[in-house]
Amino acid sequence: MNSSKTPALSFIFITLLIDIIGLGIIIPVTPKLIQELTSCSISEASTYGGWLMFSYAIMQFLFSPVIGGLSDRYGRRPVLLLSLFGFGLDYLFLAFAPTIAWLFLGRLLAGIFGASITTATAYIADISTPEKRAQNFGIVGMAFGIGFIIGPVLGGMLGQFGSRVPFLAAAGLTFLNWLYGFFILPESLP
Repeated sequence: MNSSKTPALSFIFITLLIDIIGLGIIIPVTPKLIQELTSCSISEASTYGGWLMFSYAIMQFLFSPVIGGLSDRYGRRPVLLLSLFGFGLDYLFLAFAPTIAWLFLGRLLAGIFGASITTATAYIADISTPEKRAQNFGIVGMAFGIGFIIGPVLGGMLGQFGSRVPFLAAAGLTFLNWLYGFFILPESLP
């Protein structure tokens, strides 16, 4: 791989890592936040939490092909940057959600913007030589593994300061990554 592709590959790794950390960081505090918003038991809050995860997953399922198509048509860079910016706004939206309905709306939006994983993997395919393609796709698995380890730990630690703090931290990380991508990430398609 030539050296001009190294910053792009690093950005994709960081993007995927932050996406997965952002998913994991909210897991430990979501039931507590739901309890605060609904005054329900932890058991009921966990049920709501399951539905929140479902709403996120179903939107990813529905919008991954749409986001992928947009990245084919308009380029990987603008779609990745839009997804990151949307993800950052979503975390702020969730941090300040006054009702459970807002949490559901936020998770639906996050599922749409979270479909950036499709574009990130397409970007890796674009910049990888055939000899390095498998190695570069291994980065996707590494980002998922590390993100699912760091996210819940970080969420649990930050959750000690309030149930909304992990959402603010995830927003901050996402906006920092957006800035990094805005200035560093080249377009991968001609």
